[in-house]
Amino acid sequence: MASAPQSLPLFYNALEPLSSEQHGNFRIRPSNGAPFLANQHAIPLTVDEFPMAQRNMPIVFSQGDDGVPLALMGLNEGVNVFIDEKGQLREPYTYVPAYIRRYPYLLARLRPEAEELTLCFDPSSETIGAFDDGEPLFADGAPTDVTKNILEFNQQFEEAGARTAAFMNELRELDLLMDGEVTIQPDGADKPFVYSGFRMVNEQKLNELRGDQLRKMTQSGLLPLIYAHLFSLSVMREIFTRQMQLGLMPAPQLVA
Repeated sequence: MASAPQSLPLFYNALEPLSSEQHGNFRIRPSNGAPFLANQHAIPLTVDEFPMAQRNMPIVFSQGDDGVPLALMGLNEGVNVFIDEKGQLREPYTYVPAYIRRYPYLLARLRPEAEELTLCFDPSSETIGAFDDGEPLFADGAPTDVTKNILEFNQQFEEAGARTAAFMNELRELDLLMDGEVTIQPDGADKPFVYSGFRMVNEQKLNELRGDQLRKMTQSGLLPLIYAHLFSLSVMREIFTRQMQLGLMPAPQLVA
């Protein structure tokens, strides 16, 4: 049996390739919540999601040469203002990033040299297993529509990931990213709360771009994505207020 990749992404405790031989009797059932989210404050995001996510969450970029977009669900490590301690959404109409919705599944290369991606799952998840109830993943040795839909969603996620990588490369090539900092002065506080540790688009450099560069960015769809990111930063103050209302007292520290 092929082994799963050794390095595990956020949320995943293990990865196992899904196969009709090993998992022919497996079923999936609805989740009662996502308790693994309760202590996660920064979730990877694809550019396809910027227009939806920016209404609810600040969109920032992680530090480092391989930085990625992140949706902030809290301003401090271990704080998520959208998910309660049972893993339930506090507000039912909050946008849920695709990175969360794809769990416990994942397309992965089983070997570093492999070209194709294999559908894997986290065997520690309580939503997949040899249950008596739930939707079957295989019928007569073939994938059911449920499995096909899971595979399609994960393929779409990978395609969005490739577009996100291209977006990040373009930001770096144009040298538009800078270290971010947000200062929030709540009423009655002696000192402001200063949040840093993330990257954001430098508006001054954006405004100084040549006309031909801006036209190219508009045509490629890059410019609207940048503004979705910039507009979303104002939501950071709303997240700060939610933390205070929930008794999750904010602290000035790194947010990403």
